[in-house]
Formats: sequence, structure tokens, C-alpha cells
Amino acid sequence: MSRTGCSDEKAFRPLKIAVLTVSDSRTRANDTSGDTLQALLQEDGHELVERELVPDNIFRLRAVVSVWIADENVDCVLITGGTGVTGRDNTPEAIAPLLVRDIPGFGELFRYFSLEEIGTSTIQSRAFGGVANATLVFGLPGSTGACRTAWNRILKAQLDNRTTPCNFVSLLPRLNEH
Repeated sequence: MSRTGCSDEKAFRPLKIAVLTVSDSRTRANDTSGDTLQALLQEDGHELVERELVPDNIFRLRAVVSVWIADENVDCVLITGGTGVTGRDNTPEAIAPLLVRDIPGFGELFRYFSLEEIGTSTIQSRAFGGVANATLVFGLPGSTGACRTAWNRILKAQLDNRTTPCNFVSLLPRLNEH
């Protein structure tokens, strides 16, 4: 086992991941956060199955994510943007009704790691994680640095089936159990 808590004995299982950028000001040409998430997940061996950009609109955001969580070809949805505290930051409110289970530790851990980078400004982040229809859903701040922090410090390991003692990949088949 390596120092990172990954067992090299298992074969890596790539996930099918969709990336959504929520922004009123970005376009695909300047979506550095979406570009960063796409590059990081692909560098680590995962497959990008969908990528979109929508304005800060609760219903358009919810519509895109609803399609993805209903698609058996999507294991995980990464959303960047709309997690702040202004009136246009609606990502948590848009996605909350879709989640059947919250993963509060994701947001807590993200803010803990962000404290080292941006100090107490991390309190303004409403980063979140949850499960919807056996699909993992994570909401990240819209900054490129925040996306790197979330991926490198949390998601990279938890979306790797070789991470021990546990990871989200091993739970995917059981997320819809009753």
C-alpha cells in the first residue's frame, strides 16, 4: 500500500463523470474551472461523459443535473459555481431537492483544506456533496483554485477504488439499496 492510502493490488476502475459550470459571466472559451476539472479527472484516468455550462438559474441547473442523475452512464456529477452567498448563488438550493442523501463531510473537509489557502474567507463557501439515484453529486466553488483543492485533496482519492480503507467507488453498487 502506498503512502496515499491506495492499494496497488486492485485494478483502477475509471468513473464516468459529468462536469457542469454554473455562471452568468463565463463561456466555454473562458471556463477555466470546467477546463481544470476536465483535465484533472482525465489525467487521473476517469472519463468525461458530458460537460455543460448554464447560467445561475435554479431551474436550468436542476434540469441538466436531473438528466445526468437519471442516466445510468453517469457515475458522478461535478458542479462548479453558484455555491457562494450572494443572491445569484443558487446551486445548493437547486440541487438539494434532487439529493436523497447528503454527504456533509465533503463540504466540511473542503472548507478545512481551503482555510490553509484563503483563510477565513472559506466560510463563504457552501460546497456540498450528496447522492441522487446512485449518482455522486458534488458542488464546488467556481474558482479554479477551489476546483483544484477539491479534486486533489478530496475527490481524487475518494473517486479511486484503490483508496483504503474506503472510497465512494466501492459504494456505488449499493447507493440505491433499501
